[in-house]
Amino acid sequence: MPEYTVLAVLSVLLVLAVERLWLRTGVLRTAQFWLAMAIVGAFQVLVDGWLTKLSAPIVLYDEAQTLGVRAPWDIPVEDFLFGWSMVTLTIIGWAALGRRQEPRRQPRKDEAR
Repeated sequence: MPEYTVLAVLSVLLVLAVERLWLRTGVLRTAQFWLAMAIVGAFQVLVDGWLTKLSAPIVLYDEAQTLGVRAPWDIPVEDFLFGWSMVTLTIIGWAALGRRQEPRRQPRKDEAR
């Protein structure tokens, strides 16, 4: 399997492992996450499509290092995997940090422990 493809798949697996085994934020189970990913994906298609269009590419790929599958607008499928990994890791990291920074509520004296 081509190197770029292997690294793209590994990036997704690593982010999933971080979420499942370490941070456990639950972000991947929320509609807000998937809505955010749809929005990011739409803009990724516009920007990445412009950068990688075969008619006048700004970013060039060694085709031997990719699967050679491009969709839509000539975007290598590996770019979507790397994009998903970067955005998802950022979101779960942000959620984990926010959870740790929430002030802990002190029980009142009249509350049972």
